[in-house]
Amino acid sequence: MDVRAGLLPRPEDLIDVAELTRAYSEVVPDPSVPAQRVVFGTSGHRGSALSASFNEAHIAAIAAAIAEHRAAEGIRGPLFIGADTHALSAPAEHTAIEVLAAAGVHVLTNAGSGDEAFVPTPALSHAILTHNRGRAFDDPERADGVIVTPSHNPPADGGIKYNPPHGGPADGVVTGWIADRANELLESGQWRSLTHRTSPSAGTPGGYDFLGAYVEGLANVIDMAAIRDAGVRFAAHPLGGASAAYWPAIRDRYGLDLAVLGTGVDPQFGFLHLDWDGKIRMDPSSAQVMSTVAPYRDEYPIVTGNDADADRHGIQTSDAGLMNPNHFLAVAIDYLLEHRPEWPATAGVGKTLVSSAMIDRVVAAHGRRLDEVPVGFKWFVPGLSDGSVVFGGEESAGASFQRFDGSAWSTDKDGILLSLLAAEIQAVTGQSPSERYADLVKRFGEPAYARIDAPATPEQKARLAGLSAADVTESELAGDPITQISTEASNGAAIGGLKVATERAWFAARPSGTENVMKLYAESFAGPEHLVQVQSAAQALVARALG
Repeated sequence: MDVRAGLLPRPEDLIDVAELTRAYSEVVPDPSVPAQRVVFGTSGHRGSALSASFNEAHIAAIAAAIAEHRAAEGIRGPLFIGADTHALSAPAEHTAIEVLAAAGVHVLTNAGSGDEAFVPTPALSHAILTHNRGRAFDDPERADGVIVTPSHNPPADGGIKYNPPHGGPADGVVTGWIADRANELLESGQWRSLTHRTSPSAGTPGGYDFLGAYVEGLANVIDMAAIRDAGVRFAAHPLGGASAAYWPAIRDRYGLDLAVLGTGVDPQFGFLHLDWDGKIRMDPSSAQVMSTVAPYRDEYPIVTGNDADADRHGIQTSDAGLMNPNHFLAVAIDYLLEHRPEWPATAGVGKTLVSSAMIDRVVAAHGRRLDEVPVGFKWFVPGLSDGSVVFGGEESAGASFQRFDGSAWSTDKDGILLSLLAAEIQAVTGQSPSERYADLVKRFGEPAYARIDAPATPEQKARLAGLSAADVTESELAGDPITQISTEASNGAAIGGLKVATERAWFAARPSGTENVMKLYAESFAGPEHLVQVQSAAQALVARALG
């Protein structure tokens, strides 16, 4: 923990926006350097123009590869595109539109201006699903999309992600092909001919009202009338992100007692409190970042926060402060399974394998199937798309769930949706989400949960990702017999690491997809002291397994 974590940034912490955007167009990456190539992690390609990892060349090559991919897949419908409030997002969106249009793609960009020009990730997913509703999976007029965002990453970063016609993040096969093709264009220098040009087939980008369509549709997935009629008083802080115009529109459309906090959009994000490592980051699940909204705890029973592309949520209650994301996920699932009677009884609930086992107990109590998947929201997309999963959530405060009728709302994470759900829970039950969690603890026990990030070389990360159950020789973990050793999730997909469980605890170790870091998650239902023992035993076990 940095000594300045939770404090406001100093002038020297702020990015030079002009320098950053200049580097975007002037710095040319060297594809022979691994760190300067196109790499799709769990949420697209991310990097910074200053380190030659997110520049015009990358975006031109990625956009061209996407155009080739959709052509090969027979996708001729519109491509929706939007961007968040990071400084690099606007120039990257411009490059992508230019290249896609020149390739003959019918691009639909945001029709709004000012803060309405920014597009949250869930609004883009919703737009794709709305266009494709009722269309066959092979209909050539189906739509797809691109969202330009590095999510909650620091202000100097940029990111871009492709969402196929199912509306959610592309799977590894698709992103692998796009990355390989983009790197070919970088290596050959062909990317240079893709920008600043027109083509006989180029079309003029059209406009789309992302905000209007999303806000109007919320009544199909959230009980907005209950929130209004109960007079729930709450506040939402966009944290300078793409939801800045959405919260006022939601308030006005549905007549809510909702205060929109913050001073608006600032590409330096100088108003945010520093994260645990002393960096500016828009993570609404971080207690240090959410110090930004802490002063409002006594004024509003519920205060919510969203990251830059609004795919994550943070929930602060007056009685408990900022909720742990795992706690709110458990509460959300428990409430929804009680209050969505039209959801199919056979549909399951999805969680990532590093999410709390409290969710396992809640889902079992409702007699539902639990689908445990690897890290990455893309694993929930098939189930949300066909209705076999009604809720998908991950411990990093990302989740989405179905409409009242059981059909898909957003197949990407939706932080706005989960924030509104907190208000619905208060309105319908008369309890805050944190009070509801206290009830769950009384029923199922109280888990202690933590994540440790440790430096790891690329070689160590590769060995960790390649571990098998046979590499673990221990029979006990922190004094308890080991009941499960797995390198695959319940859907059969490799988790890219290791998970070990006992009756009272579990840990999972996996390499980061974007940083030279090893992540170790652990949880114990035997208290904080036992959690420390589990963490210590887990680190020793992983070290021995890696040799």
